[in-house]
Amino acid sequence: MPEAATSLAWHYIFPVFRPCTDPATGRQALYHLHEAAVQRAVHDTGHAAGLARRVTCHTLRQSFATHLLEAGTDLWTLQTLLGHGDVRTTRIYTYIIDGGPLGVIGPLDRWPPPQRGAH
Repeated sequence: MPEAATSLAWHYIFPVFRPCTDPATGRQALYHLHEAAVQRAVHDTGHAAGLARRVTCHTLRQSFATHLLEAGTDLWTLQTLLGHGDVRTTRIYTYIIDGGPLGVIGPLDRWPPPQRGAH
């Protein structure tokens, strides 16, 4: 991405704290954090929260998928969001939310319905 160094969107998530020199141009620029730094921050945060299990970026991805399925998102939408090439890969997440017949949420269980566009 040639415009990454000047794009506000690129710096919004996980920006570095100090500018560095671009080896190709010699100019000072801001870049995103190295993935290892993000992984370490996620791990350290889980540890600081006192979680017994190891927390990784993949844990966040699995949690995201599980919550979307619990909220009623269909597999094909989730497949697109996760970037899976085959819906069989996405279907793996359904075992996590299988609550049997008592796990079914009816329309009245979600009353009042969520407001569209509300955050």
